[in-house]
Amino acid sequence: MSLEQHKGAAPARLRFAVITISDTRDASTDRGGPYLVERVEGAGHAVTQRAIVRDERAEIEAAVRAAVGDANVDLVLTTGGTGIAPRDVTYDTLRGLFDSEIPGFGELFRMLSYQQIGAAALLSRAVGGVFGGKVVLAMPGSPKALALAMDEIVLREAAHLVQQTRARP
Repeated sequence: MSLEQHKGAAPARLRFAVITISDTRDASTDRGGPYLVERVEGAGHAVTQRAIVRDERAEIEAAVRAAVGDANVDLVLTTGGTGIAPRDVTYDTLRGLFDSEIPGFGELFRMLSYQQIGAAALLSRAVGGVFGGKVVLAMPGSPKALALAMDEIVLREAAHLVQQTRARP
């Protein structure tokens, strides 16, 4: 099947979960989560689940498990916690959950980031994977970084990613 055929078989409207991961943000100060909701809904998709959790393994894991276990969620987006600071445990937590990793997501994000911010792109641990039959994409908390990820990767390939996780051999 060609790329065009794969994309043509993808669902037109997706249902997203958006999870903000931060020790310092709450509903009144979170910028990343609302930005993702705006971009997802602006692209004609729906946000069916929303959460804000601290950058703690147990909280991240519980939120992602809840999102993946929800039949009304096709794809999970997280924002925040992808840096290299000692408190940033998102990357390690998610990699421990993934049934399989999507290495190209982080690689492509860092390549595109490099074009915008130079070598500082290496500080990002954006990561993607499949968990429980659903795609989970972890992105930084910066709205500028989220704009890059959403415009250049996520919104272009979300339906295709979902279609591929649903494909039967």
